[in-house]
Amino acid sequence: MIARLLRALPRLTKMPAPEMLALSYAGFIFLGTLLLKLPVSTRDSLSWMEAFFTSTSAVTVTGLAVVDTAGEFTIFGQFVILLLIQFGGLGLMTFAMLLLTALGVSVGLPQQVVLREELGQSSLHDLMQLAALVLRVAMVVEGGGALLLCIPFIRDYGFWQGAWAAIFHSVSAFNNAGFALWPDSLTRYVADPLVILPISASFIIGGIGFIVIGDIWQRRRWRTLSLHSKLMLVGTLGLILWGWFTFAVLEWTNPATLGPLGLGGKLLGAFFQGVSPRTAGFNSVDLAHVHDSTSLVVILLMLVGGGSTSTAGGIKVTSFFVLILTVIAFFKRRTSLHIFNRSIGFESVFRVMALTALSMLIVLTALFVVSISHDGAMFNLVFEVASAFGTVGLTRGSTAELDTVGRLVIIFVMFIGRVGPLTLGFLLATRVVPRVRYSEGQVFLG
Repeated sequence: MIARLLRALPRLTKMPAPEMLALSYAGFIFLGTLLLKLPVSTRDSLSWMEAFFTSTSAVTVTGLAVVDTAGEFTIFGQFVILLLIQFGGLGLMTFAMLLLTALGVSVGLPQQVVLREELGQSSLHDLMQLAALVLRVAMVVEGGGALLLCIPFIRDYGFWQGAWAAIFHSVSAFNNAGFALWPDSLTRYVADPLVILPISASFIIGGIGFIVIGDIWQRRRWRTLSLHSKLMLVGTLGLILWGWFTFAVLEWTNPATLGPLGLGGKLLGAFFQGVSPRTAGFNSVDLAHVHDSTSLVVILLMLVGGGSTSTAGGIKVTSFFVLILTVIAFFKRRTSLHIFNRSIGFESVFRVMALTALSMLIVLTALFVVSISHDGAMFNLVFEVASAFGTVGLTRGSTAELDTVGRLVIIFVMFIGRVGPLTLGFLLATRVVPRVRYSEGQVFLG
């Protein structure tokens, strides 16, 4: 069996890169479904749809759940979910590259191209260095986060249960998965900095992007950082401050969220819930009781997401700010984009426009289908679909109420939200030179 699998690896590496990427994620979801359906994984009878949904949510590091993770799954089942999160978050292609290289299997040029495009590197040598750096950063952040979380969790649940909770939540946080071992996520720790701050730091680092982490590691000075890193760091800080401030203002007196808390608890709760929608998926307040205006802010943050080549989803922070720069340039009648003494080419703008348009089309189509199959509040459905596409995992309570069609749509959107932007990036990076050039025509817009 193993020998045949090893003989098949060279044939798999000859597949076109987008198909190979999608197939690797789909295969891992299928494997996860089988493992979660085993009797040793669950305490009660788990349906195939529930196992399939949970596996997809874990591999795509989304965090949406149709069953209680701790209540339904045994320690073995929780460990399977943890492995699915780890492989899905850090990237199956990264692990595949390291595995194939270790086995001495030659990796084809298409796979090198998609991996180089995905990780923003110029050569296979740089790619392997970055892959190794990703694993080192993951071990350091997840290990450090687990040690810090052991303090409050062992205090509350004893040594073994507390240590496992610390490891599980640290891995879930760094990979921006949002899976928690409690039905109310982290609402019981809304005002506890020993829990909120380590988890926040973990998913912020994981959501910045491995390109930025590698750039900071190599250059370590602001002036020498790449344009992508500068734009990502400034954009991340801006979105953190904006989400924190907006959530605090809108929910400060809400008796169902921040209202009953003291000053420190309100600031901590607003900070966590203002940052978490950018694909982390944890919640420290009950999102079913936030104001609609706050939910709209959360939806926008979920659609924006985190950084490219990170554990986060969404259209990405850099894409969002390139859109803003494009609008500014349009109103200022400029033909090029400039920031940090660098220009952004038309090709990058073209990619952003294509990615954003396709993303909105996917979200709207999924929302249309789900609204047909589920007669629920439209605003809640918009929230669920946006959460699935951004691979966030936040919910207002509608996920568990969806029927089979609705769950299949959410599964598809989670898969597209994780794999789709990567495959689209590869397609946009493949240039086709036209054989015939037509004369330019005029189209009236606006």
